[in-house]
Amino acid sequence: MKPKKNDIKTEIKFEDDELALLQENAWQMAESFGLDMRIANLTGKRKVGFYSWDLDCLECVVSDLQQSPNDKEIADRIANKIEEGYKFIKGK
Repeated sequence: MKPKKNDIKTEIKFEDDELALLQENAWQMAESFGLDMRIANLTGKRKVGFYSWDLDCLECVVSDLQQSPNDKEIADRIANKIEEGYKFIKGK
């Protein structure tokens, strides 16, 4: 999917443990316009830009992870960052 001129990008920086969890579950993002490879290649050193459709995909993956007792705390932190990203996009 190509962004249009009015599409807004939000930036999110993931901590190491959050990034590791997303990278372990990048296979769930296979049909997401390259998001799986973008997540797999992240190092966690800087913020990364996401459009609303990227956040939609991340939200689906994270909602599954929130069901696991082992991953719930980290997944909740990621979900909060995604929610902040949505608020930024909606507020612009």
